[in-house]
Amino acid sequence: MTVHKAMELMGTRFDITVVSGNEDLGYINIEEATAEILRIENMISAWNPDSETSLINKNAGIKPVKVSSELYMLIERAKQISEITDGAFDITFASMDDIWKFDGSMKNMPSPEDIRESIKNVGYEKIILNPIERTVYLSQKGMKISFGAIGKGYAADKAKEFLVSKQVLGGIINAAETSLLGGQKQLEKNG
Repeated sequence: MTVHKAMELMGTRFDITVVSGNEDLGYINIEEATAEILRIENMISAWNPDSETSLINKNAGIKPVKVSSELYMLIERAKQISEITDGAFDITFASMDDIWKFDGSMKNMPSPEDIRESIKNVGYEKIILNPIERTVYLSQKGMKISFGAIGKGYAADKAKEFLVSKQVLGGIINAAETSLLGGQKQLEKNG
């Protein structure tokens, strides 16, 4: 039997479907996978003032911030993707959030001066990682990081790992643009 739940997590719709021999167990697995997604959200959310990411953003241009191994590795990976894409993907683009609003609230285009000033704070190469201390330092005041789609994909991956560890027979995790599916053997092989 399949069990399904749709919910709003990380600012987007997540659909989780699992194959289970027992409906109650299927819902328990979904709830536990959801808890894993919420754990990731609480770590990486730039909107949660208590998250590690918010602490990094608050200390931009001030001091390095010691972070969990998990967040450090995610930021390190994001920087690698930025390098591979020559900056087309860049988690420091969040510095533009102050002038560009994608929630429908913008009434006017930002001024050229505001755009120039905001662009100064964008650049993945300005993220200073110290692997020995496990610290992250945004080298300029006004810099911010935000994970967007890579964060949602990471959360979906972690939820998938959890479901595989619980020997769920199969399922689908759809996090907006990111979908993971398959039976246990496929999830293990493709994950």
